[in-house]
Amino acid sequence: MLNDNRYFGRAEIIREKGTNRSQFFRGQVDKYTWVDKGSSYVISDILAAFLYSQLKNADYIQRMRRNIWESYRNELQVWADNNGFSLPVVPDYCEQPYHLFYLLAPDESTRDALINYLSDKGICAVFHYIPLHSSPYGCQLTNTKRVHHCPISEDVSVRLLRLPMYVQMTYEEQQFVTNQVKSFSLRNE
Repeated sequence: MLNDNRYFGRAEIIREKGTNRSQFFRGQVDKYTWVDKGSSYVISDILAAFLYSQLKNADYIQRMRRNIWESYRNELQVWADNNGFSLPVVPDYCEQPYHLFYLLAPDESTRDALINYLSDKGICAVFHYIPLHSSPYGCQLTNTKRVHHCPISEDVSVRLLRLPMYVQMTYEEQQFVTNQVKSFSLRNE
C-alpha cells in the first residue's frame, strides 16, 4: 500500500522485477519487458511459514528479547561505568524494539581486545557496522572513495560491539556472557 498514488505505477514495476508484467496481464501492453530497476520481493512458502509462526508468537518473542536486553543493561551498567564503556541509550520518547544490545568501548583497540577476549571464551561478539557513507555502495553512488566526513558515525562504528542476543538464549548463557565481559576489566588491571 502506498500513501501517494503517483508512485503506484513505478512501485508495481519495481515489484515485478523491473518489468511491466502487470500491465501485460491487464491487457494494457501486448508483451512485457524490462523497463526499470526491480527485484524479486516475494518470499518463498517456507519463509512465509517461518514468518507466520514468528508473527503468531510476536508478543512472546518481544518479551524474551526485552528480558535479555534489560538483564544485560542491569548486569553491565556498573562495569561499563567503571571501565569507560557506554551502554545503549533509549530516549523516553522512543519505543524500544530490543533488536540488539551493544557496548560502546572507549576506543577501537579496547573494542577489538574485548572481542578477541570474548572469542577466546567461545562468545561471538562482533563489531556492528561500517558507516553507510563509507560503505562500498555508498562510495559507488557518488563515484568517490569517501562521500563525506561524518565524525560521529565514524567514531561510533570503530568502538561498537554487539553481544549475543537471541530468543532462545538461556539465563545461564547470558550470565556466562556478562560474567566474561565483567572479567575483562580484571584482566587489564
